Amino acid sequence: MPKRHAGFTMIEMMVVVIIIAVLALMAVPSFQDQIVRDQINKALPLADIAKTPNAVAWTMLQAFPSDNAGAGLPPADKIVSDAISSVAVKDGAIHITFGNRANGVIIGKMLTLRAAVVEDAPVVPVTWVCGYAEAPDKMTLHGQNQTNIAASFLPFACRSRAAKK
Repeated sequence: MPKRHAGFTMIEMMVVVIIIAVLALMAVPSFQDQIVRDQINKALPLADIAKTPNAVAWTMLQAFPSDNAGAGLPPADKIVSDAISSVAVKDGAIHITFGNRANGVIIGKMLTLRAAVVEDAPVVPVTWVCGYAEAPDKMTLHGQNQTNIAASFLPFACRSRAAKK
C-alpha cells in the first residue's frame, strides 16, 4: 500500500482562503460605518462650548442668540477639530459641519443640536436635542434642524422614534 502524506492539498487551501476573503468583504462596510459613528460621537463635545452661552441667554432673556457673535463665540469657521470644519450658532440651534479629516461619507454634512425649553418656565434648564430626535414632553424646540447625515450613522439619541422601531 502506498503511504499517504498528511497535509492539505492546494485546492483545500484555496477554498479556505476564498471563505476568509468573503467574510472579510462582508465585515468591511460595517467597520467603515463604525468609524463614521465614532467620528460623530467624538464631535459632539465640541458643541459644548456653544451650549452654555445659549442656555444663559435663554435664562436671562428668554431668547437665543442669532449667531456666534451674539453668543460671544468666535466665528463658526474658527471652532474646528480634526473632523469638524465649523460650529455655528443660529436662533437656538448649534450646527456642526464635518470636514478636515472626517470620513468622506460625512464631509460637508451637518449635524444640528436644537435647544428644547419649557416656554413658560425659564428656570427649567435647556435640554439639547440631537439630529432627528423629538423634543421631550412639554418642551418646545428652537432653531431649524439642518441635519443631513443618514440616521444609520447617528447615535441612537439623535434618531427619531420612528427610525428606532
